Amino acid sequence: MLNEPTVTKLLAMKLNGVVEALEEQRKSAQTASLSFEERLALLVERQWLWKENRAMAVRLKFARLRQPACVEDIDYRHPRGLQRSVIEHMAGSDWLKCGQNCIITGSTGVGKTYLACALAHKACRDGYRALYFYAPKLFRELSASQADGSLPNLLRKLAKINLLVIDDLGLEKATAAQYRDLLEVLDDRHSADSTLITSQFPPTRWHELIGDATVADAILDRLIHGAHRIELKGESMRKHRGKQI
Repeated sequence: MLNEPTVTKLLAMKLNGVVEALEEQRKSAQTASLSFEERLALLVERQWLWKENRAMAVRLKFARLRQPACVEDIDYRHPRGLQRSVIEHMAGSDWLKCGQNCIITGSTGVGKTYLACALAHKACRDGYRALYFYAPKLFRELSASQADGSLPNLLRKLAKINLLVIDDLGLEKATAAQYRDLLEVLDDRHSADSTLITSQFPPTRWHELIGDATVADAILDRLIHGAHRIELKGESMRKHRGKQI
């Protein structure tokens, strides 16, 4: 067993990975053949992995993704117009580094939410902070914070997110005031961080959804230019899978 005071100090310094690796080295007969530098390198590597895994777990918990999705499990067999090359390019997360946006459109059940969560999950794995919002819930939070005076705090929080996911925009009717609040969110993030929107409605119909032409123009201006567009087509995947059962 490792010396207890040493373990206590290592844990106090949050060197849990070192503690785990030391215990494994103590039990391994092969350790004796390694040099001090080799053993030290193994300890450092284990601590690095422990820290990275812990940080990723924190990011994933903070993101509150609606579905446990990952880009490796995306289904390209279902005929919905999804190109593997596009997703593989976006999975590199260079679009996040450049503060670009993404808009995913398509009818219900074609996998918009899964795709959005998969890209957000990959962003978390790559060290970015992501946050998922179901659009109606985001509008409710904006309205509530406007009413209790905490809107500036919410806006500051959203402005610090590397990838903000707004799922199902337009699914429920929102007020003009709520869309103005959304515009303020997007304005704070414009050209600095990325926003991913999913919607059953293509951007050409967003003026109809928003109602106010001026606000609609401003929202589109902050989202569309240089954005990655993914237009999913075809029948619901739920319906397709139901036929297979």
